[in-house]
Amino acid sequence: MELLDIYDENENHIGTEERSIVHRDALWHKTVHCWLYDKEGNIYFQIRKDKGKLYTTASGHIKAGESVKEGFGREIEEEIGIKVDYEQARLVDVVRFIMDREEPDGRVFRDRAFANVYVLDFESPIEEFNFDEEEILGLVKIDAVETLELLKRENGSIEGTLIVKENGKNVAKKEEIPFEKFLVNPGETALGKYGDVLNKVISLTEQETA
Repeated sequence: MELLDIYDENENHIGTEERSIVHRDALWHKTVHCWLYDKEGNIYFQIRKDKGKLYTTASGHIKAGESVKEGFGREIEEEIGIKVDYEQARLVDVVRFIMDREEPDGRVFRDRAFANVYVLDFESPIEEFNFDEEEILGLVKIDAVETLELLKRENGSIEGTLIVKENGKNVAKKEEIPFEKFLVNPGETALGKYGDVLNKVISLTEQETA
């Protein structure tokens, strides 16, 4: 049984509840969107297994009693298989996320989340990645400036580095990443979903190289 801290609409803590009930009853809770980037201005997107599209580096619910930054470190380790100094992660924004969808069995999944978006400077050889193959197919490393321009155009593609596991080993290879590859929910735009984090990475890397 997974317990989550729950909140009122003003983000005041009001208790804990089972995750299934949180989504059944549309209770406010916290999630974390984890983004890794490097000093060259590249950002890492994961390839979600269930959608086949690009999303955050890692993401998930904040467990009861857990800080957001602790959740950042746990999600990165669970999904990407590496340990990071999560205390160095920097806040981009806290986004109020609301979504309802009908599940295949007819139940309605109700999401009311304070999505905490954080970025972290990261340097590591690809051999250290150990993907959760139940959730992700691999990572794509792409230039943040080029990605931002692609999302503004809403068409075309850019070159990125695909990192996947083949024959038990991580391999990196160049691949064209089309605009349509980015995961966007109904009612969202790619620029609205990813623009702020891309601008944050661009700003941080420019400061570090100035």
